[in-house]
Amino acid sequence: MSPRAAASADDLPPDSDALDGALHPRANTALFGHEVAEAEFLEAFRQGRMPQAWLIGGREGIGKATFAWRAARFVLARPDPRLPAVARAHDLFTSEEEPAARRIVARAHPDVACLRREWDAKTKKHYTEIRVDDVRKTLGMFHHAAGAGGWRVAVVDSADDLNTAGANALLKMIEEPPPRSLFFIIAHRPARVLPTIRSRCRRLTLHPLTAEAAAQAIRAQGEDWADHAQDDLLRAAQRAGGSVGDAMRLLAQGALGMAERTEAELARLPDMNVRRVMALADASYGRDGQEAFETLLAGVFDWLGRSVRERAQEPGAVQRLAPLAQVWEKIAASARETQALNLDRRPLVLSIFSDLSDAVRASRM
Repeated sequence: MSPRAAASADDLPPDSDALDGALHPRANTALFGHEVAEAEFLEAFRQGRMPQAWLIGGREGIGKATFAWRAARFVLARPDPRLPAVARAHDLFTSEEEPAARRIVARAHPDVACLRREWDAKTKKHYTEIRVDDVRKTLGMFHHAAGAGGWRVAVVDSADDLNTAGANALLKMIEEPPPRSLFFIIAHRPARVLPTIRSRCRRLTLHPLTAEAAAQAIRAQGEDWADHAQDDLLRAAQRAGGSVGDAMRLLAQGALGMAERTEAELARLPDMNVRRVMALADASYGRDGQEAFETLLAGVFDWLGRSVRERAQEPGAVQRLAPLAQVWEKIAASARETQALNLDRRPLVLSIFSDLSDAVRASRM
């Protein structure tokens, strides 16, 4: 065995396509709340109408990658749609004991590629985008015959990360793919995917989960997640709007309370309780407050987005909502400056709520 093959998991760089502390989607055999999408894929496979590329859209964290890897395992374990096992299947579940599934989890399947943001050994961070060289290198297997004599599968996670050159390289590959090639292209914002890529894919939209389904999905991540109280799981799932990933971040960072306190203060606007806002500012202070600050910012931007959408049809909405749009830009710019210069975040938190109070009051005049 080579030294690289013998390396422990601790020696490998973190995955850019998985949440810390969670199962990687390639190893997650449980999927909740997407029965309709499973049925659509299974029907296309059974009928021999499998498109060469699927564009799997939906908000981040709802299980798109888990669905893609689940479908990949199913096809690679049962490559012939005429097999009795395919006819009997009610969903895309594949046992982790199946040889194809074991090889996928071990990253040892010769006919599977995962295109994602790569690790930069110099900066010790992931690249901010999927580069054209990553596309060419990762998808090079499509220029050769399938090692196992069946399908060749690529999971692109996600199309949102492709730079322009990378997107065009992917387009070339799916324009004239070899026989029995299958691309699962994950997109958090499908409308922003290159139109020529969209036109060559079958669209499959996954919807946010119910709080109950999201709680089930979190528990399926393992014992550490199953230990959370059901009430906490449901609260996090509801606050995350059906995104399992966002709910897990709230639970992992201990940020659920901060999110709820932030929303409570936002709901009081334009009235502002300085003492309670100051408590939020104190929680955001220093190195230990970074996650609390990010949770607060996410809550503010979500609240602004909802406020604008809910009032968009009001008479004179453009003029009335202008103060909210202006404060949105101001908060975003101030947050970037504070982070870049490593400034004290407490004055910014106070300023955010003061500016929001003024903007809400102005929008109601």
